[in-house]
Amino acid sequence: MIINHNLSAMNTYRQMGANQANASKSMEKLSSGLRINRAGDDAAGLAISEKMRGQISGLNQAQRNAQDGISLIQTAEGALNETHSILQRMRELATQAANDTNTDQDRQELQKELNQLTSEINRIGNNTEFNQKKLLNGSQELSGAGAAAGKYTSAAGNFSGGGIKLQIGANSLQNFTIDIFDMRAEALGVAGTSEGSAKLSGSSTFKTVATANANETFFNASGASTTGPSVKTDNGTVISAELVNKSANAVFASGSQNKLTDVGNKDATQTYALDIRSHKTATASISVIDAAISQVSAERSKLGAFQNRLEHTISNLGNSSENLQSAESRVRDVDMAKEMMEMTKSNILSQASQSMLAQANQRPQSVLQLLG
Repeated sequence: MIINHNLSAMNTYRQMGANQANASKSMEKLSSGLRINRAGDDAAGLAISEKMRGQISGLNQAQRNAQDGISLIQTAEGALNETHSILQRMRELATQAANDTNTDQDRQELQKELNQLTSEINRIGNNTEFNQKKLLNGSQELSGAGAAAGKYTSAAGNFSGGGIKLQIGANSLQNFTIDIFDMRAEALGVAGTSEGSAKLSGSSTFKTVATANANETFFNASGASTTGPSVKTDNGTVISAELVNKSANAVFASGSQNKLTDVGNKDATQTYALDIRSHKTATASISVIDAAISQVSAERSKLGAFQNRLEHTISNLGNSSENLQSAESRVRDVDMAKEMMEMTKSNILSQASQSMLAQANQRPQSVLQLLG
């Protein structure tokens, strides 16, 4: 019998400490609901769980991205719905103007309304945007080119851009591109551009001339005269001449901006609406408007297909996120019933250890009987 080292007490004390530590871990897991609270609990499980969590958060954000894409499509489609209505009205006007019971004055009034409708289509195309991104001016088209020669020129799809890319997956390169054609009047073919030029020739010398709607216009051309038609540019400046003889310097300006314009060898363009001021042109305009209506219909159908695809994408992303969360839960979450059982076991063993430690501490007292 020894008294310097109470091995029974030491062993009981060690067991009691282990039981209390196990009880503390069980309490931590039960209070957090997680089986893995630190890397030491399960290093491999923690690594797997964190990768799954990254995927889950990516899938959830991809769902929100797809929802934003649907909102963008709805914005563009709503604007095209109004464009459709305008084109239908323009077709009605063209059909009315094709009837020879109308006088020239009647057709002129119809032309005025058609001009305004054409301008409104351009305004919708230029100003429709989502989060400061222009949608219908051709800047969101992937690629395309086209041209038509004649008095009216239009180039549906003659633009460039990268489309609108939506990140619809949790990983890189899992994106979806929405491309939207140019939906302005020129691209639809219901408006076009007219090009022209004018030249200076002759031996006249011009001096300062005053005009009715501008302050002054200066001509300092030596040996020059004007011939040819006037050409109207988009900014409202009327150019009535271009230089043929480079030794002459002639400038001409007219407009409300009161500025001089150099017209040396300069061409100008002007955008025009469809002409419905005669039976022939009104009849031709009907076919042009029909083609524009078909083009807008095709674009709306494409946007509708994009929207339906995104809706299915959102559903799939939600399903994937749900399944991945279930897998991550099995790795990281604690089984409450099992852990409660473990904590109860640890508490009972801890209490038993305390009782046994008390008895082990009493054993050296028996040595006193030998000394008595």
